[in-house]
Amino acid sequence: MEQPIYHAHPTAVVDEGAHVGKDTRIWHFCHLMPDSSVGENCVLGQNVLVSAGVSVGNRVKVQNNVSLYTGVTVEDDVFIGPSAVFTNVINPRSFVNRKDQFRSTRVCRGATIGANATILCGVTLGVYSFVGAGAVVTRDVAPYALVVGSPARVIGWVSRHGHRLHFDPQGDAVCPESGEHYRFSEGAVEIVLP
Repeated sequence: MEQPIYHAHPTAVVDEGAHVGKDTRIWHFCHLMPDSSVGENCVLGQNVLVSAGVSVGNRVKVQNNVSLYTGVTVEDDVFIGPSAVFTNVINPRSFVNRKDQFRSTRVCRGATIGANATILCGVTLGVYSFVGAGAVVTRDVAPYALVVGSPARVIGWVSRHGHRLHFDPQGDAVCPESGEHYRFSEGAVEIVLP
């Protein structure tokens, strides 16, 4: 019998038809359903559910007690904190079948979602955005935006390395860790390539 290219704890369930990339680690009591996909070098903490149709990129860290429901797409290098919550129907009722009304949610490359944050379905979290712990996200989050509260609101901007950016009067900022340059213009932030 061929050995898997990933590590799964004995209590984890990886259903037939689930795809798991090389060097991914799947810990206690996780469940990967058929037609789910998890990339390479990921870490799924204890009690993570990856539902059918969910796509998780490479180098993603999903902390304990997170359920990624059908309709969620997670791009490369995303961090999802413990007990973060995703939804996939805007108006659920137990007695009404709304599987044909699932809304797509996209977590773009490098985004961070803090512990106990709630992400309502149908939104996009932009590249390298940062959702604070306990925030309730009800609409799209711009790239590099730092959002907190309920409902989540922008309180600042962060670098790719997750540091708060402080813009000068000309709209320029430098990440204190990487030295990368950023520009704020017309309500949006972009990295300035050399």
